[in-house]
Amino acid sequence: MQTALHTAQQPVSHATCRTLRAGGFFQKLSPTALADLTSIRNPTSYEAGDLLFSEKQDSTGVFLIREGLVRLSMNSSGGKRLSLRVARAGEVLGLTSALFGSKCETTAETLSTAKITHISGAEFLDFLQRHPEVYQLVTEEVSLQYTMACEQLRTVGLSSSAPEKLARLLLEMSENGQPTENGTRFRFILTHEQIGEFIGASRETVTRTLGSFKLRRLVAFNGSMLTIPSRSALESCARN
Repeated sequence: MQTALHTAQQPVSHATCRTLRAGGFFQKLSPTALADLTSIRNPTSYEAGDLLFSEKQDSTGVFLIREGLVRLSMNSSGGKRLSLRVARAGEVLGLTSALFGSKCETTAETLSTAKITHISGAEFLDFLQRHPEVYQLVTEEVSLQYTMACEQLRTVGLSSSAPEKLARLLLEMSENGQPTENGTRFRFILTHEQIGEFIGASRETVTRTLGSFKLRRLVAFNGSMLTIPSRSALESCARN
């Protein structure tokens, strides 16, 4: 089992968070704890666009992502949405509200077909009683998720331009992409409207910025597949 990766005295950077996302909560559990957790309930299949939980809703428990992608977002009373991040297989959602009995802080919606296990708050607390060593991992996970939310808000609120914000989003989405001779290749399933909800920009601005990226050969599309020919070039754009 992997031991604690960070303590309160060791701040976690956004880059480190993205790296840890690749492993997810599951990989930090012992084989015994993982087998116990995943045996509590069988996963349910979801279609893209299905809602797992909504902000300000009473918690119904935690959600273990077995396959697929889930978007976490916040919404204003006027219907404006800010997407915080995309959660992937191996992550657990709804921890804070399930543990403390509070309202859900975000909205979770599947971006793709997915298999997700829902475990009630009581069942998850029973699991923690059986595996008290997991409490520390839960604390780390909550801390990581909070840090990533803060970094996303910082990117949207303080980044100077749409190209900078878009470059950061594409770099993050490509973290688990496939290296090829033409660059890093991955399936990019976000619509222009959804991209805008991640970077705080209009759909028209997203379309114009993506067009500029294509002309500058920072990205290339082939259907739903996106290739980043040079990550260093896109990283330079993200720092501007």
